[in-house]
This record gives sequence, C-alpha cells and structure tokens, in this order.
Amino acid sequence: MGFEIKLPEHFNAADYFVDRNIREGRKDKVAVVCEDRQLTYGQIQEGVNRIGNGLRALGVRMEERVALLLLDTEIYPQAFFGAIKIGAVPINLNTLMRPKDYQYFLNDSRARVLVINSELLENLTDIRGNLKFLEHVIVVNGTGKTDDIDFTSWIADQSPLLDAAPTTPDDACFWLYSSGSTGQPKGTVHLQHDMVFAAETYGKQVLQVQEDDRCFSAAKLFFAYGLGNGLYFPFSVGATAIYHPGRPTPDAMYDVINTHGATIFFGVPTLFGAMLTNEGTLGPVKICVSAGEALPPEIFKRWKERFGVPIMDGIGSTEVAHIFISNRRDAMRPGSTGKIVPGYEARIVDENLADLPKGEIGTLLIKGDSIAAYYWNKHEKTKSTMLGAWINTDDKFFEDEEGFFFYVGRSNDMLKAGGIWVSPIEVEACLMEHAAVLECGVTGSPDKDQLIKPRAFVVLNKGFEPSPELEKELKEYVKSKLAHYKYPRWIDFMEELPKTATGKIKRFMLKEFASK
Repeated sequence: MGFEIKLPEHFNAADYFVDRNIREGRKDKVAVVCEDRQLTYGQIQEGVNRIGNGLRALGVRMEERVALLLLDTEIYPQAFFGAIKIGAVPINLNTLMRPKDYQYFLNDSRARVLVINSELLENLTDIRGNLKFLEHVIVVNGTGKTDDIDFTSWIADQSPLLDAAPTTPDDACFWLYSSGSTGQPKGTVHLQHDMVFAAETYGKQVLQVQEDDRCFSAAKLFFAYGLGNGLYFPFSVGATAIYHPGRPTPDAMYDVINTHGATIFFGVPTLFGAMLTNEGTLGPVKICVSAGEALPPEIFKRWKERFGVPIMDGIGSTEVAHIFISNRRDAMRPGSTGKIVPGYEARIVDENLADLPKGEIGTLLIKGDSIAAYYWNKHEKTKSTMLGAWINTDDKFFEDEEGFFFYVGRSNDMLKAGGIWVSPIEVEACLMEHAAVLECGVTGSPDKDQLIKPRAFVVLNKGFEPSPELEKELKEYVKSKLAHYKYPRWIDFMEELPKTATGKIKRFMLKEFASK
C-alpha cells in the first residue's frame, strides 16, 4: 500500500509542472485553451515568470500569501504558479462567495496582494476599509480604483526569465479554504509535494491522463477537485487544459466539449443529471469523472445508455487535495465510490477509532502523502481532524469483501428511524430510479410523536406534475425496493434543490425546511 515519490532536496512545484514541460520539449505544445484563445507551455512559462517577477517587485517574499480571486481563464495557471515559483503561497478563493466572506479570507490569511478579475471587483466595494493586511490589488481585464494595479501593464514591465526559489518538498505551496459548514472556513495548507503525489497516484494510475488528452472540468480551479482536473493533472503529463470562465450550464458544457475537443470531462452528479435533460453530445470524450457527492446509480445508468461513455465516480476532499477512493476505467460498480487509489490507505472505524470488519458502517480515515499539513491558525481543529498520518474524513462508509467502498453520508446526515440507522444516500438513489424523479434530497423530520423519520425533497422530471397521487406512488415505490422503515413519510415537491457552489445539496437547508 505504501507509495513514495523521491523528490530532490530543493524542489519547486512551478518548476515541476511548468518548466519541466519546456525541458522535455513541449515549448510549442498547447497548454491552455480558453474561448478563442490558446497558450503554449512556452507562453505559460513566460507569463509565470513575469508574474513572479512582478510579485517580487511589489516586495512579496517567500512564504507570504497571494490571494487569487480569478475566473477560469489562461491567467489562472500563470498567477498560481507565478506565486509558487518565487516561494510565495497562492490562495485560491471561491468566486461565488459574498463580500463578508472575502473580508474573512483576506484578513485570516494576511495576504498582502490580491489578484482579481475586474468582473469580481464589486465584492471589494464595501470591505476595502476593513482589510487589515492587503496592500496591493492587481486587476485583470479591466480597471479598478486609481491606486489599483493594471495587470496587463504590470506584467509587461517584467522580465520573462525567472529562476525558481530554493523551496523544499515540505515548504508551504498553496492554500484552499475548506467548507465552513461546521464553523468558519479553514485555511488548508498544502505543501510543495502534494500536487505531485496526487498526480502520480490518482492522475496517472487511475485517471490515466495522457499527453494527447484535453481535460475539461466543470468544477472551477478554486476547488481542490477542479485544481487537479484543470491544472496539475494535465500539466503533469504535458496535456491540454480547457477553461470556461462562465457558469457550467448544460448547454455551455456541451458547447465547450465539442468546440475544443475535450477527451476527459469532469463534473458533479447534479450537473450530469441536468445535462441528461438537455440536448447535446459528448464529441470525443472518452471518460467522465464525478466527485463532490455520491453519484446515483440511476444517473450512471442513464448517462452510459445515452452516450456510451461511463462516469468514473470517486471521492476526495480539500484536505487530501484530490480523489483518494475511485472506480476504475475497467472496474466500475454503480452506487460504489470505488476502491482505494494506489498510494493511499483507508480504515473504517467506530467512535473509539477501532477498526470495523468489512460490511459494517463506520467513519472513514485516510492516509496518504497529499494530505494537508494543517489548518491555518486552527490548532484544535487540526488535532481533531489530522490524526498523525491519518485524517478523519467525517464520512460514513462501509467496505465490501471485494474492496469496494460505499458512501452512506456525512456523520451528521445519518438518520435514526425507529432506532435503526438510515442512509439518506440509499433512499435518494432509490427515488432516483423512478421515472418521475430528476433529483432529490433526503433528511430527517419529526412525526407527531417527535420520532425522526425520512423526509424527501423531490424535483420532478419534465412531463410530471406534483400531485397527492404521485406522492403516494413514490412512497410505495421506495417501500417496494427498501426496508419499510426507510421510506419517506413526507415528500415535498420543489422547483430546485438548494446547492453549494460545487453542486452539493445544502442538506442543512433541507433540515431547516424539515423542521418547520
């Protein structure tokens, strides 16, 4: 199970993912395609160097943070690796947050520089006076306040040559802020070697990305999932990354896939479900990848039947950098998250961290060398989550006799109906098999005796209308497929489900709805 990557004492991730492609003869190979623009690896390297030199000219030193609030364009890899190349630490910020969130991120990280798309500048309007550490705002594709820096003129003045800083494999490399679902978001600190480990394990051994691939990710680069999909996996083998700065609507996904010839397409279950309701083709796509939430078996089935292309489901996390359990191209089991990715180890434990036998549901622990070093300024949370070499995912799983893992929900999402545990994932998957159901979310709700029972929130497919008769039909359908105690006692029909920026169902909101 062990997997070790030997890196030199002085190692810089920007040199590995960008400069190495030049040394290996890919200077003129197309690295990035975005809308009607494309950049070669040589052009990306020049941009990386100019940005690195520009940051140094602003006084940015090794280990200091540089915040990136950027859309997915060709600028992203240049800014990301430009900061890393001088030993600074880029922080990839979610572009879909609110001003108060950015105030928290910028003050918590103490970033001195922010690189931002002009389209996102309005997020700074009311908070600039509250930013304690920010000294420079660099504006891409437009102008900001008079004392902001114009990106284009800023890099034009910089040298296209730059040597990588003498960092080590264990230096801080980049941050991602994890979800704040259980409190304030946590700055997750990844090291220089983490992307290499994820690329060498999942990227090359499971995804099997090749130099002639064209990778397109609906998940954005500011997510851990999107960062691997759209940046360091293709760059690890000299492949091409395709970017789309707009919203990942089904029509936009089909258009980008066919216009730019994507061969690997990365999405999330809700997007795959939405794409099935729209007209479109997958062009040259050979494999699709899903993460973020469990992929319902029904979506896997419908997708394969329509396109002839399978969806390879897996699970990863911000803390582990990318996917650590996954199905394989030649071994896919609908409803399963797959098998452990080579290089990682997994344990399923009880509340006392004792290992459970196969088939029993418990908490998943993961071990692997891409796990973040710690949470920034969150010592207690670091200790409770990062258990030595292992990390507590707080996800409930069981493993079958063949080594396939099955996700049953977050620890705080599991329901106890009549004293027996119920997985909302299982009930949702069952409902999704019914022709009327497009998507659904299941949570617990108290009955008249204040006992918790399953409640389903359902979005219907086209051609179906809410009715008492349909509600009864869906309940009877679940009863016919699952144990009686698992059927939803109530079904609420909705126009859409509340979702996070990554497409995950906001289960806490469903719980709020269910409690009213």
